[in-house]
Amino acid sequence: MLSWLSPRRWHRRILLVIAGLVTGALAIGFAVGAEMAITAHRELMREHPALTLFIAPTGFALLAWLSQRLFPGTEGSGIPQTIAAAQSDDARVRRELLSVRIIVGKILLTLGGLLSGAAVGREGPSVQVGASVMHLLAGLRRRIASPRDLIVAGSGAGIAAAFNTPLGGIMFAIEEMCRHRAFRANSTTLTAVIFAGLMSLAVLGNYTYFGRTPQTILWPGGIWPVVACGIAGGLLGGGFSRLLAASARGLPGRLGEVSRRRPVFFAAGCGLATGLIGLASGGITYGTGYEESKAALEGLAPLPVLFVFLKLLVIWLAFVARIPGGIFAPALAVGAGMGSDIALLLPGAHDAAVLVLGMVAFLAAMTQAPITSFVIVMEMTANHQMLIPLMATAVVAHGIPRSAAPVPLYEALAYPALRRAEGRVAARGRQP
Repeated sequence: MLSWLSPRRWHRRILLVIAGLVTGALAIGFAVGAEMAITAHRELMREHPALTLFIAPTGFALLAWLSQRLFPGTEGSGIPQTIAAAQSDDARVRRELLSVRIIVGKILLTLGGLLSGAAVGREGPSVQVGASVMHLLAGLRRRIASPRDLIVAGSGAGIAAAFNTPLGGIMFAIEEMCRHRAFRANSTTLTAVIFAGLMSLAVLGNYTYFGRTPQTILWPGGIWPVVACGIAGGLLGGGFSRLLAASARGLPGRLGEVSRRRPVFFAAGCGLATGLIGLASGGITYGTGYEESKAALEGLAPLPVLFVFLKLLVIWLAFVARIPGGIFAPALAVGAGMGSDIALLLPGAHDAAVLVLGMVAFLAAMTQAPITSFVIVMEMTANHQMLIPLMATAVVAHGIPRSAAPVPLYEALAYPALRRAEGRVAARGRQP
């Protein structure tokens, strides 16, 4: 009984609460900034669409240069770096991947990517930002929790605040961050996720990321959308995961040589290609794909048949350019596009319900995190009636790519991120 009155225990809890609130506040500011950046780019492209041929390559080149010279460790999603930091026992390596510098750089450069029209999201970066906030507690003299537990807690809090999905944040921490070890950070993670979620709730209200989609599918006829989305999502998501993992190891031939020797020039080329695709598609491939997906879910504007393939291409271009920005939200847009195409082949099915199944299928196959995928999508659409179809779709989609891509995407990307961080630490150690 007296242990509850221990000043040390209350000091630990208060610090965890503060860190959770700070994570939530940063995620909210990040979300508001991302919305402003997307809106500014959209308005500019509406008035002067050809400007993308200058803005996109210039922006990509500048972001690649800044991430290499001033903010190393911010490139890409942020989830692989967070996993790499959790796997490392070296405090110097963890600080390369999680720090105040990373927080500032990750937010600013991701917003720059959205201003440039890159197909990136803020959700993966929010994981690295949340983990960086929580990891700051590891530097205190009085032990709050182990560095790994703090990183896991921060990653869950980042997802919870970014999507406004508390259960999704907890499942992400368990399924993605603790894939190869027991989940022991129960109280630490719950505290961080709950208070990050409370901050989001207090400022933004009880909103759902994609609005509310009450449509559902009925059994036994609903088995066909589940099977179709599961198989298509498994093949497409698994194949894309393998492509990204292979691209992270290096591109082949002349293209790979240019990307290694002249990364800023290569990033500019990726930006130019992104601008050309955006110009040719009428602007639907820019940014996260959130607006297009939400409009399709609400029945306001259908997604074009080629949207899924064009979106995959611009996501890959941002990825190989190694500019900061996540692939989590753009992947949901790809899944929505896939579901939209499948709905055309299934007359009588509710289009919005099939779109939601497509989102779960592609995300589950790409990340190999089926529970996180269906929980997050269910929370984002506030449609609990779709729980069983979402679960079934995630299981089907998850089972297909296991042989083609045995290593989950973020885990495959974490290894090179860890090696790069270790290389930077070793290089500084050799300096006189």
